[in-house]
Amino acid sequence: MCRAGGAPEPADPGDETDGARMDAAFTSLLEDSAEDLYDSAPCGYLSTMMDGTIAKVNATLLDWLGLERDAVVGRKRFADLLTVGGRLYHETHFAPLLRMQGDLRGIALEMRTAGGGRLPVLVSSVVKYGSEREPLLIRTTVFDAADRRAYEEELLRRRRDAEQARTEAERARAEAERARAEAEEARRQAEADRERLADALAVLQRSLLPDTLPELPGMEAAVYYHTASPDQLGGDFYDLFPVDEHRWAFFLGDVCGKGPQAASLTSLTRYTLRAAAHHDPEPAAALTTLNTVLHERYGRSEDPRYCTVVFGILEPGGDGGPTKIRIASGGHPPALVLRADGRAEFLPTPGGLLIGVLPSALISTAEAVLAPGDTLLLYTDGLTEARTGPTRESLYGEDALHAFATALAPAAPQETITALNRLLDGFGDGLDDDTALLALGVPATRSHSCPATDSP
Repeated sequence: MCRAGGAPEPADPGDETDGARMDAAFTSLLEDSAEDLYDSAPCGYLSTMMDGTIAKVNATLLDWLGLERDAVVGRKRFADLLTVGGRLYHETHFAPLLRMQGDLRGIALEMRTAGGGRLPVLVSSVVKYGSEREPLLIRTTVFDAADRRAYEEELLRRRRDAEQARTEAERARAEAERARAEAEEARRQAEADRERLADALAVLQRSLLPDTLPELPGMEAAVYYHTASPDQLGGDFYDLFPVDEHRWAFFLGDVCGKGPQAASLTSLTRYTLRAAAHHDPEPAAALTTLNTVLHERYGRSEDPRYCTVVFGILEPGGDGGPTKIRIASGGHPPALVLRADGRAEFLPTPGGLLIGVLPSALISTAEAVLAPGDTLLLYTDGLTEARTGPTRESLYGEDALHAFATALAPAAPQETITALNRLLDGFGDGLDDDTALLALGVPATRSHSCPATDSP
């Protein structure tokens, strides 16, 4: 502001005083010590020795569990804070994988409170190493997952409400004309609940699959996932990732069942296969590890869980060279190769059993070479078990798929996925199971790097 004549007005002393007060208040907020920030963090922190003995724990976690620091530090192991089921999972899965990988993130467990209650948590742990890579201690972060558990229960409750409302609507339509308006209103409400539930399930379904496929050096990749019903979580899964500078791992499979239980099994399967591949990328070894994990987790329960899966390792051959593939299967339909010369052939993997059913499973490995112009196709049984014909009583089957691929070959991965997408759309209501498709191929004209694509 200026006075008449252009002379500046004097500064208001009150402005400087208010600014000084704000600076002082802000400075005081930054005076928290690192120890205070650790102890009063909005999540739980603890450090343990390699045998699990608790060496340090913050007040936040102690308050959640209702425990005293003196009764915990040096006297309890991390596993002692868990429920019986959580302790069993920690000893058989969490701790071995942590020792093998060096870190684990976002694992769902339950902790015991001093009053005997259960606290759902998400746990992330990382091993601290010494200068010579010897493990020294484990640092663990604990997040309260009670709201997440309540959210999942709310999803289930809304689904039951929607099904109940739908049943009531069917009965109301059979009644007299007087009740028809009331029944129609109930149907509209049920449909709104169903749409909200479908939106929530779609978000959860997407979280179980990779957002995109990575870029494969000198190769092409394409993928497609068909959801048969928006009301249910599917159990099909796939992944593609590097295991070292020269090799890539890929897998595709299908877990038993649908819904939250299938989603939990899918998450465990994908996580285990990724960890196993980095530990030992041999396909049979990775599936053996998965079989052990699933059987120990579900084999003795009243509701056993299992899956079918194809796991492979590919080694791009560089400019102009063939790509080598090693592949193993656990009860999954055979992979299909579309050759550059117009042939299509299955890649048999005999002896593969369902993963998780038996304590040990005989798993064999097959080898193949992809030359320029060849495409490898993996698929789930939603494709081959699609119901066809006027009465929807016949299954599409592997013979029809082989004939379709033979007529299509040669075809690049994206061209193959696009054609199969049209085929799936043609099944209409005969396609009542989710279907996952993954195609990997060597371009007919090799380039230094070809991007991976996701089919719309």
